[in-house]
Amino acid sequence: MTTSIAPQSIQLPQLEGSISTPLVFEPFELPSSNQRILGAPHPPNSVTPLALRASTLDNVQPSLETAVSTIKRLQAQDGILTKKLAQHGTLLFRGLPIHSAVDFSKFAHAFGYSAHEIIGIVVDRPLLAPNVAPANEAPKEVLIYNHNESPQVPHAPEYIFFYCHRAPKVGGETPISSSLELFSRAQVEIPQFIEDLAVKGIMSKVTYKVDKQYEGGSTLKQAFGKTIEEGDDEATRRQKVEEQIQRYGRGEHTTWEWVDDGKTLVLTHHLPAIRTHPATHLPTLFTGLAAYYKNFIASTDANSQKRNITQQLYGDGSPIPENYLKKLADITDEIRVLHKWQEGDVLVYDNVISQHGRQPWEGKQEDRVVLASLWDGQTPGKYEGSPEGWAQVVQAAEG
Repeated sequence: MTTSIAPQSIQLPQLEGSISTPLVFEPFELPSSNQRILGAPHPPNSVTPLALRASTLDNVQPSLETAVSTIKRLQAQDGILTKKLAQHGTLLFRGLPIHSAVDFSKFAHAFGYSAHEIIGIVVDRPLLAPNVAPANEAPKEVLIYNHNESPQVPHAPEYIFFYCHRAPKVGGETPISSSLELFSRAQVEIPQFIEDLAVKGIMSKVTYKVDKQYEGGSTLKQAFGKTIEEGDDEATRRQKVEEQIQRYGRGEHTTWEWVDDGKTLVLTHHLPAIRTHPATHLPTLFTGLAAYYKNFIASTDANSQKRNITQQLYGDGSPIPENYLKKLADITDEIRVLHKWQEGDVLVYDNVISQHGRQPWEGKQEDRVVLASLWDGQTPGKYEGSPEGWAQVVQAAEG
């Protein structure tokens, strides 16, 4: 990059009785394919990702314990890192001694967020360490285009952490793009679409089956069956599944239907695709619409089972015109960068304003191992151009 990074090293203020801080995080530049200056409405000269390298006075790699304690103390200083996330959307941490799921879990927990429980999970995510699971393990040939995490269900995480345990030689990058910038561009270039989204919202139909529908997908029990026990009859199983759905707290804006003799469950959500960031109150396109379009046109199989698992429509049930979806994808192509992983890297996303994905890679499936950790924060706000009711998301009830 030719433009220097504006932020100074992120460090703790001098504390009474202390000599110096053991660790600071210094910004550094990445190749232009991996880092860019964000457009409006981000503050001038804000880059994404903000790349941070751990630095000590004696140039010795810090211990994990030192890194964790420093993160905790930074967050105790008025949430410094959370504010950086609100500005840049994504942070990259490089050069830390993170070598396992357990190490990654300790680092992620240091930020002080609340662990996110996925209700209605659509992919299989076995637990590897506290609040750590594999990222989407779809086959390596599958493109996972830019999207906010969990846009098709009412309860989404506010923060996402990714840790690279193994990086492929070719491909496998993780995209980064701004939902704030996407909204700003779309409001100018396709204003009718933004107006329609504000008034109608989106309708998301998500299908769950007793058996997984595709490699890496979840089962109905994984999605909603946490209280189901061996020996429960069909009526009891349905009741327990429906109790989990009701935790969304969406009332009439989430409905469901049992079909195929109870082997299939179809949920219909009326959701806002435009939300506001809880700290800046800026509007953001919280969506997977561009990803849905890209995945749809990339599929060469007209009978692909995955094509109809999630359908995105306007909230009144009318289809979103393809030219709007294409425009969203075109804008995203222009504003995204592809993070080239190095082993040990950690990317932290503010999921309300930053989108992620996954590029295909060459080699073997196991050549790329990326773990994920999802966290809750402040709930996104309602867009002022949308009516009440379906336009406000809420945190799911405990259960």
